[in-house]
Amino acid sequence: MTDFTHYTYRVLWSADDGEFVGQVAEFPSLSWLAPTQSEALLGVVQLVEEVVEDMERAGEIIPEPFAERPYSGEFKVRIPPELHRSLAIRAAEEHISLNRLVSSRLAS
Repeated sequence: MTDFTHYTYRVLWSADDGEFVGQVAEFPSLSWLAPTQSEALLGVVQLVEEVVEDMERAGEIIPEPFAERPYSGEFKVRIPPELHRSLAIRAAEEHISLNRLVSSRLAS
């Protein structure tokens, strides 16, 4: 059984709707509008609980929470050769590896 409380929830203000919107990253099509942040969060959490229960009953594949997925710390990014050269030069000038330079830039 999937623990619906382990999903990645967030609450944002929606100027278009004039309310707070609760969202969950693992289910991008689900959201919940409410006048307060706490009501938006509670609403989307309850909605996800219902959806997960329905998916389990139907035998559907349920998304694994991001927090429980294993990550290797590696991913491949394709960039233009000119940018690759520029980054390699910058890393050499800073006396650090290209990997460290790109990691620090992604983190900032």
